[in-house]
Amino acid sequence: MNEQLVTYSLTDGVATLTLCNGKVNAISHQLIADFNTALDQAEANQAVVVVTGQPGILSGGYDLKTMLSGRQNAIDLVTAGSTLARRMLAHPHPIIVACSGHAVAKGAFLLLSADYRIGVEGPFNIGLNEVKIGMTMHQVGITLARNRLGNAHFQRAVINAEMFTPSSAVPAGFLDQIVDTEQLLPTATEIAQQLKSLNMTAHKQTKLKVRKDFLEALDIAIEADKLTGL
Repeated sequence: MNEQLVTYSLTDGVATLTLCNGKVNAISHQLIADFNTALDQAEANQAVVVVTGQPGILSGGYDLKTMLSGRQNAIDLVTAGSTLARRMLAHPHPIIVACSGHAVAKGAFLLLSADYRIGVEGPFNIGLNEVKIGMTMHQVGITLARNRLGNAHFQRAVINAEMFTPSSAVPAGFLDQIVDTEQLLPTATEIAQQLKSLNMTAHKQTKLKVRKDFLEALDIAIEADKLTGL
């Protein structure tokens, strides 16, 4: 039996999903499947969600072994990851990402798929390095970044593959606030408890109304990436 790559814990109506897949928390097919299972459980528990990683890193991006194992394998993995991002953006309860350090490529896209994002002080890189490593940005990535980042930062992040420090990631739109490392999970829990006071039916319906065009654009982008590749 495979080891769980996303652990799940529930405390006082807050579900904490912790990514744990090697040194860089690579986003693999199994991690995505475990993430979806954890979201299913959180939905069943009607819980506010906190997503976090290991000390020093949320995720360094997609599993390179899969990405380099063939064009179709890469397309399939990115499609699964894009579908997860779309699900996060439409999740019926708030999703907070407690970014424990670096968040690069798909790691940064997890930030762009959440309702609230908290980072930590430190020498960490946050951003989209696809162009730097020779990958043309996929359509879903462009759509996510265009919607969640300010225009100037969008251009710099997507076209120039600029990396941001945690403090500069706040005005860019990757993060909403930064805290000291030891305050990361306590702050995420505090915000989760505040969000628990929302009327969740109104939250879900308002989220879907606000993001209607965005979600439709993501659906189109997911299909376009399947056809055109990476």
